[in-house]
Amino acid sequence: MSETELQDELASAAARFDRAMERLEDSVRELGARIQRHQRIEVDTQRLVHERARLATELDKTAARAKRLDDSAHEVSRRLVEAMETVRSVLAKAE
Repeated sequence: MSETELQDELASAAARFDRAMERLEDSVRELGARIQRHQRIEVDTQRLVHERARLATELDKTAARAKRLDDSAHEVSRRLVEAMETVRSVLAKAE
C-alpha cells in the first residue's frame, strides 16, 4: 500500500471517527435535554400531588362544615315546628 493510499485511508478513518463523535455528542445533548424535561415533569407532578392533597383536605373541611350546617338547619327546623305547634296549642286553648 502506498503512502498516499495510507494517508487517504487514515483521513477517511479520521472523518468517520469525527462523524461518530458528532453523533455521540448529539446523542449526549439530546439525552441531557430529555433528562431536564423529565426532571421538570417530576417537579410538576410533585407540585400537582401536593396541590391535590391540599385541595382534598380543604374539601374534607368544607364537607364537614356543610354537614354541621345541615344538621343545625334540621335542628332549627325541628324547633320551629315545635314552637309553631306550641303556639297553635295555646291559641286553640284560648278560643
